[in-house]
Amino acid sequence: MYPELFELPFIHLTVKSYGLMMVIGFLSAVFLIRRLSANITPNPQLITNAALYSLIAGVVGARFFFVVHYFDKFQKDLLSIFAIWQGGLELLGGVILAISVIFFYLWRHKLPIRHYLDILAIGLMLALVFGRIGCFLNGCCFGKPTKLPWAVRFPYGSHAYHSQVNPDLDRNRPDPHLELPFEFFRYIEDDGLWYPRLKPYGDLTQEQKYMVDKGPYRCLPVHPTQLYASVNGAVLCLILYAFWRRTQKTGNSKNPKRLFRKPGCTFGLMFILYGITRFFLEFFRDDNPFEFDSLTVSQNISIAMIVLGMLLMAIFQRMRTQQPK
Repeated sequence: MYPELFELPFIHLTVKSYGLMMVIGFLSAVFLIRRLSANITPNPQLITNAALYSLIAGVVGARFFFVVHYFDKFQKDLLSIFAIWQGGLELLGGVILAISVIFFYLWRHKLPIRHYLDILAIGLMLALVFGRIGCFLNGCCFGKPTKLPWAVRFPYGSHAYHSQVNPDLDRNRPDPHLELPFEFFRYIEDDGLWYPRLKPYGDLTQEQKYMVDKGPYRCLPVHPTQLYASVNGAVLCLILYAFWRRTQKTGNSKNPKRLFRKPGCTFGLMFILYGITRFFLEFFRDDNPFEFDSLTVSQNISIAMIVLGMLLMAIFQRMRTQQPK
């Protein structure tokens, strides 16, 4: 786990792995989108501008989604909502707002919206590949304990470790996964109540450090759900690209009304495929609380995404073929 990769000299700011991987994913997506849209637009700069606006919207949306999801952490210091450099982004919220901004941008500039949305869908899945690697380096979005041979262990003090040594009533887990002796905790008073907090690693004795690093109190191995999601993004990117290539042949087809070959169908398919895979990936994760119908908020959003994707594909199938200018 490497949440901070290195520190910039003189200004003493650390480069966060999650943020860096988001930027790499963004640049990769822009490169791919520009390549795939070469035959659609005479002005590639429009694509770059749309991508820049979507990046800003993605960060804002990801932060907003995180704050709403964990608002109790910000109630005592509302200004900390803006402290993005301290971490706290949720990818799904960023994707939702980024898509909305791109849709408005395309409409504002009278560009062939459905053609661009198809290409955007492919680029988003490529960005997801790198974004989830950033999650893995950051240690967030962690999985449930498992004995599978490819399971990973996170260090003492990581998000996964905090989850394992504490009960999680939001996930219907009254007992911790890992019973840690009380001497590893310090107790903090808050509103008249005392809450256990893990001691910083530097405050542990040498014996305690050995027990949490290599002994009986090290983090339990967990599903590398971040890498599952990264691989999922790569697979969906390839599937959507193949589906998009199929739609490109519609103009030369003798039967242009063949099922789901209209512009926009690739974009709708993205919602369906990502919604399905994200819904099942949540069963391997151990971080998101149960909120509605014993499902996480991401699973409920995934159901909505599947329904939305089906509606979009049905609507786009009935629309006239949109020719790029």
